[in-house]
Amino acid sequence: METVVLVAAIILATGIGMRMIHLLNARHDARIAAHHYSDPLPRLPGRPDDTSRRAHRGHADR
Repeated sequence: METVVLVAAIILATGIGMRMIHLLNARHDARIAAHHYSDPLPRLPGRPDDTSRRAHRGHADR
């Protein structure tokens, strides 16, 4: 009988621990999703505003 109670207590403690970890992870994920990063660093002097490939294509494909 004591063994059954001990096993039940261990299973219950494990379940409670799993639930707490799950809730903490969900809270952490929500905090990460809500965080807005700062603006990108300013461009170096002398650089064009748009350095993407699209800005450097010729007009032949239009």
